[in-house]
Amino acid sequence: MPTAHEDFQPVKSAGRTLDLLELLADQPQPWTLVDLARALDIPKSSLHGLLRTLTSRGWVRTDDTGTRFRLGMRALRVGAAYLDGDDTVGLLGGVLDELSRRFGETVHLGRLDGDQVIYLAKRESAHRLRLYSAIGRRLPAHATALGKALLAEHPDQAADRMLTWPLPRLTPNTVTDRRTFHTALAAVRAAGYAVDREENTEGIMCIAMAVPLATPAVDAVSISVPLTRLQPDLETAIVAALRETLGSLGRARSMLTA
Repeated sequence: MPTAHEDFQPVKSAGRTLDLLELLADQPQPWTLVDLARALDIPKSSLHGLLRTLTSRGWVRTDDTGTRFRLGMRALRVGAAYLDGDDTVGLLGGVLDELSRRFGETVHLGRLDGDQVIYLAKRESAHRLRLYSAIGRRLPAHATALGKALLAEHPDQAADRMLTWPLPRLTPNTVTDRRTFHTALAAVRAAGYAVDREENTEGIMCIAMAVPLATPAVDAVSISVPLTRLQPDLETAIVAALRETLGSLGRARSMLTA
């Protein structure tokens, strides 16, 4: 007898709607109807009706000419509701504040989502020269300290299945070779933290540690530092601070709702 999962048939219109919204979120430049139809492989006639419906509900907005489309304000409502209802984001607010106060550098809370990491929260650097980032931004997990810290929570074969091969190269330092990447994950497991040395953004080093609120961990905290401000003892101090602030969080698991 077929299981409920085997019986499932996706609703085509719903799938198209979500594909459209995700494209507008991932690439937030203005889109024409023709470009959207080509990118999504949806007939223009079908896409036109879908855009009109979403525009009338505030999920999509247009420019003054009505010919270019972007994500609408209603999407912000849903994204904010997700963060407001996430226990981990609220629980770690004080940790992010403390790390930001101590180092004055950009601090991120990130969550693994397939082969990418999503920024859930951040604290801005106190310096003019800083890493550009935004809550909700998605980055390839293999090229970030956050991602490597979380991928290292899994055996190599499981981590491989979570990634999309061949791995894209973001900078000359991005690790894309499978064997080298496995070696990097082994180093993360041995050290208890991950380092991104210009693998995602040239001129920036990030140090990250998994948040011990689940096994395997799904969230991690990172601190990003421009190389021009990287003093000899700063990396050691950041690792010690991450261990201090995150090490006791295992006791907080019972505070989280299922």
